[in-house]
Amino acid sequence: QVQLVESGGGLVQAGGSLRLSCAASGRTFSNYLMAWFRQSQGKEREFVATISRSTGSTYYADSVKGRFTISRDNAKNTVYLQMNSLKPEDTAVYYCAADQSYSTITYYNERRYGFWGQGTQVTVST
Repeated sequence: QVQLVESGGGLVQAGGSLRLSCAASGRTFSNYLMAWFRQSQGKEREFVATISRSTGSTYYADSVKGRFTISRDNAKNTVYLQMNSLKPEDTAVYYCAADQSYSTITYYNERRYGFWGQGTQVTVST
């Protein structure tokens, strides 16, 4: 079991930056595939980025590629999402997610992840 707590959300002007953090409980953080998803009002939750357990391989949604960077610090049990060049369409609740199952479900499918944080609001103004 792992518990996830996101922080770092807030209000920012278009073109600005924010860094989200997700702190995980437990001693086996390095065993978890970690990801960020987001959900805008009235829309389904969508994949943003993921980072592998050990190699640090990363994958991004096309909508954020080149602007967002996911990273992890296994010593601190924390995963980050650095968001630059923010756009109003990035406004959403951002969720941290974890998977320990080595599932064959693709990494961009939310059904793969068994653990979720409570979410943190990011609002980008024009």
